[in-house]
Amino acid sequence: MTQSSPNAHSLAPQRLPVVVVGAGPAGLTVGAILRAAGLDCLVLETESREFIERRPRAGVIEEWAVRGLERRGLAGNLLERAELHTACEFRFAGERYRFSYQELTGSHHWVYPQPLLVTDLVHEYADVRGGRIRFGVRDVRLHHLDGDRPSVSYICPESGRREVVACEFVAGCDGARGVTRASVVPGRARVARHDYGIGWLALLAEAAPSADCVLFGCHPDGFAGQMPRSPEVTRYYLQCPPGDDPANWSHERVWTALRRRLGAAGAPPPVEGRLIEKRVLDMHDYVTEPMAFGRLFLAGDAAHLVAPIAAKGLNLALHDAFLLGDSLVARLTEGDDSALAGYSEGCLRRVWDYQEFSQWLAELYHGSAAGDPFRAGTTLARLRRLFSSPTAAASFAEQYLGTAARY
Repeated sequence: MTQSSPNAHSLAPQRLPVVVVGAGPAGLTVGAILRAAGLDCLVLETESREFIERRPRAGVIEEWAVRGLERRGLAGNLLERAELHTACEFRFAGERYRFSYQELTGSHHWVYPQPLLVTDLVHEYADVRGGRIRFGVRDVRLHHLDGDRPSVSYICPESGRREVVACEFVAGCDGARGVTRASVVPGRARVARHDYGIGWLALLAEAAPSADCVLFGCHPDGFAGQMPRSPEVTRYYLQCPPGDDPANWSHERVWTALRRRLGAAGAPPPVEGRLIEKRVLDMHDYVTEPMAFGRLFLAGDAAHLVAPIAAKGLNLALHDAFLLGDSLVARLTEGDDSALAGYSEGCLRRVWDYQEFSQWLAELYHGSAAGDPFRAGTTLARLRRLFSSPTAAASFAEQYLGTAARY
């Protein structure tokens, strides 16, 4: 664990119960939970407010996560503006198969772009609940995390001076490449990794979706997906080689591939529009165990990454934040350490459940394009089973919606 001392020329440290590093969904949710309990904290973010409110990210939120936000007073705009999704559609072997998961489970998905959720959360935390937040900070460092007097220091963007904040706990919510994850000394944690050996070309198009639900194209040329974001904007994914250059995918090549891979009898072709984002995501996962180190508690991508194959990343971040925020409130207001002691285990149960489903789903999506006739055959058998076996369909629906993981 990082044990460095703050710069000797820094100002006398501020003192707060909690410092949250990272103003994404996890960090802002933790901060909002603390403020609702009357607890002070400081959120530190290296980017600007404008940047985090516009950064394109996920948009599928599971019903249990929305209810968790609602219980904490954080879902007002979401419930008014989000789209409710009750079904998805698979396309394979030239046909289309609608999967109505609400009919099977009574549950549904919400589609609400993450930038809108972050905008809501930062407004609620900072503007409504009066939470402290510093944007544009540089060179964040963690100190003395194994003792009972940890602190966090950073370079103030206005003064250029190193500020020091003494605290009781640090919430590490700053993502895969953040300082909190890097502060865990090798050997203190086990990091399990998995590489799928494929890439996804992530696209954002100024175009209406061609269907009223999420589409999954399982094609010998590679996977394709359509995820509606709004009536005017659609997220698409195309399987590609890992490390591929987005510049290799011209406008014409993208739309030709989407039409081919999402093509099915009686299905309208994708609505073509201007591509406003193109980037390649290499599909890989990791899990850090445990998620707590002294006074540092990791949450979201700082602790684990699940490839966007199953759209679980945002939901896992919110699950971590609910547990961590509630556990910190119990410790700081009642002196009850039991929830914090069980935080890591409670998070990791759902993390591993979602990782397993993501791995299973990856074969469903990509097996047809593996170049292996045996894998192609077993993938087709799995797909057909979803639409011929009520038991298989119910099991898939529970995992897809996150209702099977009741922790």
